[in-house]
Amino acid sequence: MSTIAIVGGGITGLAAAWHLATRHPGHEVVLLESTSRLGGKLDSIRVAGHVVDGGAESVLARRPEALELLSEIDAPLVHPERFPASLWSRGQLTPMPAGTLMGVPSDPSSLHGLLTEDEIERVREERAVDLHGTDIGIGDLVERACGSAVVDRLVEPLLGGVYAGHARALSARACMPALWEAAVDGRSLLQTAARAAEAGSARRDEPVFAAIAGGLGTLPARLADAARGAGVTIRTGAVVSELTAEGTGWRLRLTGPGSGAGTGEPMPASTLHADAVLLATPAAPTARLLSSAAPDAAVGLRTIEYASMALVTFAFRASDSAPFEGTTGFLVPPVDGAQIKASTFSSSKWPWLTQAVPDLRFVRVSLGRHGEERVLHHDDAELTRIGLTDLRRVVGPVLEPVDAQVRRWGGGLPQYAVGHVDTVASIRAATAAHPTLALAGAAYDGVGIPACIASARRAAEELVTRL
Repeated sequence: MSTIAIVGGGITGLAAAWHLATRHPGHEVVLLESTSRLGGKLDSIRVAGHVVDGGAESVLARRPEALELLSEIDAPLVHPERFPASLWSRGQLTPMPAGTLMGVPSDPSSLHGLLTEDEIERVREERAVDLHGTDIGIGDLVERACGSAVVDRLVEPLLGGVYAGHARALSARACMPALWEAAVDGRSLLQTAARAAEAGSARRDEPVFAAIAGGLGTLPARLADAARGAGVTIRTGAVVSELTAEGTGWRLRLTGPGSGAGTGEPMPASTLHADAVLLATPAAPTARLLSSAAPDAAVGLRTIEYASMALVTFAFRASDSAPFEGTTGFLVPPVDGAQIKASTFSSSKWPWLTQAVPDLRFVRVSLGRHGEERVLHHDDAELTRIGLTDLRRVVGPVLEPVDAQVRRWGGGLPQYAVGHVDTVASIRAATAAHPTLALAGAAYDGVGIPACIASARRAAEELVTRL
């Protein structure tokens, strides 16, 4: 029986452990998480005495990986209300234009009310962008093709919600490959968006997003329980301080309270010998662990930067919730100078939440973008005040919330800078000399939960094949 060690207990590590235990039960699987909590960016918080999501709150339902996993562990699937989302732009709320591909419109006429007539005319006069096969910032690509207004008013807020980054610094090839490939082939971005909209309309009866009743923050515990039931050993508080190649296998030096056999008591440093290792950790700790075994990979990993952000979740009385009805929330273009970048009207979005807590309405706002973390230096009380002030600017006067809680995510989202695809390729090439080592997670091929699950499965299969 081979031993496979998984380092990192976020959704990627948990999904990899579950996959190995259920698809390849002939291996001993040990998952090591350095903190006391599993789940990574999936977490629950308590607001006004009730448990709500403190991190990611939904998965993309039009990718299969997350839905398959939820089905396998019998998690109760729920879908959001199909209220339209909005944009807060130029001092007013505007419905999100239909049929856009990450902000690139399929029909410029849909932008009336959001862009000026001159800006819409510039979109209609789309220009070809000759990339010669090279990568480019997605914002730069769209600006050269359709003008700056589309970037500032549509692409920026949408990408800001996904990456907490800036459109002109994020890789078109990595973040929006359909648009990048269209430009490389000399095709129209607007027509590419139109084809995507047409494909989406054919699936209009299918939900776009999904979660589980009780909130997505409950998924890590559900998945960990299922993995344990399938034979996975999970140790929290187990810090992998050193990773050393040992023949075809690996030696892991463990410190922290989980370094023993799950006793929970502080233990001296111990050693775990594994036939294979799957690193499901963010780029920086992965680089640290590979500094000796794969130094060239460590160099590439250190170039991947991360954005920090914070979520402020408010609980309002149901009797004070009129401003939050009829929409799921709004995005904020940074060009208008607001400090929040988005707001989700959670109770309006998720029927299960309203049913569970009928006397309250939960609303959350997000703050923080890559390179603009100064706002996060404020204490929780000031972040709450900033979030409530911007929220009132958008929806109008609202009464004081019953409660508010701040959840900070330091280094929460990897930034796919221009050239990211080549960076990842170089990292993988640098680890090729170690066939019993695999890397997985949001740093590589996608930041969403389905992408992380796909990354976990792919890495797990690679290790099993090599073993």
